[in-house]
Amino acid sequence: MTAGPERVGGVDDDLNDDSLACPFPAGRNGMAPVRDASLRVARGELVAILGPAGSGKSTLLTLCGGLDQPDRGVVLVNGLDVGATDDVDRQSFLRRVVGWVFQSPGLVPLLTAEENVALAMRIAGARQSEVTRMTQMALEAVGLTERANHRSDQLSRNERQRVALARALVKAPMLVIADEPTAHLDARTADDILALLRDASRSDVAVLFTTHDEAQVGQADRVLVMEEGVLRAQA
Repeated sequence: MTAGPERVGGVDDDLNDDSLACPFPAGRNGMAPVRDASLRVARGELVAILGPAGSGKSTLLTLCGGLDQPDRGVVLVNGLDVGATDDVDRQSFLRRVVGWVFQSPGLVPLLTAEENVALAMRIAGARQSEVTRMTQMALEAVGLTERANHRSDQLSRNERQRVALARALVKAPMLVIADEPTAHLDARTADDILALLRDASRSDVAVLFTTHDEAQVGQADRVLVMEEGVLRAQA
């Protein structure tokens, strides 16, 4: 376990309600530690974190998204100190505020694309009328309306990752976190996924994604670099 600054001066003093701030160190459960990081992402912004495997990118995202707690420092999302929440409030935060996209789509194989996306809304406690409407809108946004009734195991890798993105967006989250969302995808498919993340940010969503490929950060508003747990602006 490593130690770092408990607070990065000025970060949370001028934090807006529509921003994300993450100054912290961390490192547990075999994940690379975050030794020194200060990050702010505003709604409407697409921010890329570039770095090799093992540099701490995934640890950073788990802290930003409330899946883990920092050893020191603070994680604020829309004014909420995520690390200080109890289990009930954290679960509500995860269901309603953050949309996750992982390397593996993680879909339920026997459910259709529509059912996989709708499941996220039901878990969030939405009414059935909202489930139907929002699911259709999310699938349309990722270009899968005509594939909505196909089971996820009948979809291509490109289509499954689009379903995963629709599932993240369907809750109308304030923040979308995508951990290596283009891993194992060909260049054209990767460009499609990044374009969809770009579109999501233009819908007043804060979007944070990681990659190890410099060619995939061109659409980002800002690029940060993670090296051995230290986050810095791209030179």
